[in-house]
Amino acid sequence: MIPSVLHAPAPGWTTDTDVVVIGSGIAGLVAALRCRPHGRVLLVTKALLDAGSTRWAQGGIAAALAPDDTPEEHLADTLTAGVGVCDEDAVRALVTEGPDAVRDLIALGAAFDRSGGDIALTREGGHHRRRIAHAGGDATGAEISRALLSALKDSGVEVIEHALVLDLVKDAAGRAAGVTLHVMGVGQPGGVGAVRARAVVLATGGLGQVFSATTNPEVSTGDGVALALRAGAEVTDLEFVQFHPTVLWLGEGASGQQPLISEAVRGEGAHLVDHEGVRFMVGRHELAELAPRDVVAKGIINRMRETGASHMLLDGRHFGAAMWESRFPTILAACRHHGIDPVTEPIPVVPAAHHASGGVRTDLHGRTSVPGLYACGEVACTGVHGANRLASNSLLEGLVFAARIAESLPHDLAAAAPHAPEGADGVPEGVRGGLLGPGVRGEVQRIMTSFAGVLRGAEGLETAARELAALGRAGAPPGGAEPGVDAWEATNLHTVASAIVAAARRREETRGSHWREDFPERADGTWRGHLVTRLAGNVLTTTYEPLEGKRS
Repeated sequence: MIPSVLHAPAPGWTTDTDVVVIGSGIAGLVAALRCRPHGRVLLVTKALLDAGSTRWAQGGIAAALAPDDTPEEHLADTLTAGVGVCDEDAVRALVTEGPDAVRDLIALGAAFDRSGGDIALTREGGHHRRRIAHAGGDATGAEISRALLSALKDSGVEVIEHALVLDLVKDAAGRAAGVTLHVMGVGQPGGVGAVRARAVVLATGGLGQVFSATTNPEVSTGDGVALALRAGAEVTDLEFVQFHPTVLWLGEGASGQQPLISEAVRGEGAHLVDHEGVRFMVGRHELAELAPRDVVAKGIINRMRETGASHMLLDGRHFGAAMWESRFPTILAACRHHGIDPVTEPIPVVPAAHHASGGVRTDLHGRTSVPGLYACGEVACTGVHGANRLASNSLLEGLVFAARIAESLPHDLAAAAPHAPEGADGVPEGVRGGLLGPGVRGEVQRIMTSFAGVLRGAEGLETAARELAALGRAGAPPGGAEPGVDAWEATNLHTVASAIVAAARRREETRGSHWREDFPERADGTWRGHLVTRLAGNVLTTTYEPLEGKRS
């Protein structure tokens, strides 16, 4: 059973604003800053303001900034990586507005690395040009976060930290009218409360914690996607979960957030080799180690199968100590912390869950299928990524589409009521399912890693669906766990995992980051389209929408 409302205490406090933004990564911060001229803005974040995925971004932000590069070339590389299911209008908006968006970020104070006075650019997988701007060598996300948080200080945006969003509140017309949330023991007000707002912007980030091993931080539990499903919003293409090819291998059974070895390391010339020193990606793709991420992840998994090895190796010894220390200081420190010195030995690597290409379905201005509810960043499916995200397009997507939400906001707010109806108690309507206990988190991760990871097949996905359904029945009323952060997160993870598996079972082909062993070929004639998932009557339904029927 999938709840349509989380079981939670009635709100003990209420606050009003014009726009509430949920999340403080690049998408949430840009949305809050850009929306501020249009009214009061409240920014809510699950932990500290800088605790999301943005600060962990190593590689950089992609944009056609070089004199010999063009948005059209960036568009072509993005469409190729997306394997036929990108929304070309969304990609065109991304690549044409991207360069100015990066320049605006620089004007705001973000300091990118320079080379001879110009922005230093590197290559990553799937890019035919050097178009990745980076900062601090491999600390791009941290620098972007720093600059945006500095701008936030004097913006007039209100902030609540340590707050887990629970559910969407709607008005009588079915329009988003705010959210319920729980402030976790720190700050005031505390406990469960309600924010009444004329617009709600989801920027909650990813869902990588659905899997045992991920590059995502602990807070990435799919809260935004789960909330959107419970609110009746359409969620699209959840089967396309990207596994980063090169994550530091920490041994059998390693779980939780794993250290990322940025694609920029390969962009600067490091080679993927097996334990005999063979560059196994050569001959598998014209770009070898710089092929799109799904191709490289599959290449690594295939070579592991062929050789019986538990991991592959990334060899950057030829860089020398000076380059490692200046270009990749964060990665160097992480490797040495775990007993590996990239200066003198290859780095052991394996794929791990990294980025959700699908998410809450939006139009080109971040509008979801629920009026007044917007989404941007990784929680959203703008259509930019298709079946496989092109490296370093994610930061750019958050930057561009958060700004697009702000552009459309004045018109949209004019059509909205001033606030939720007077006297509204902030309690969302819906069928309250029981909460799953905290221990379910590990079970969900085990199921997803075993049966819905890089390699998928009908038998494994059927097992995953059956075991997830059994977990859901265990939490059904009158049983279920007591309300609390751990139970809410476990329930969100279960909801999102169930939706991923439903979509993965339905798409009977291999496309991008969705690799079906029982359907190893791409099927453009049958599956060149989108899978749209909805929650109704506590049941998930997934329907296929041919690309020709997609909204503009």
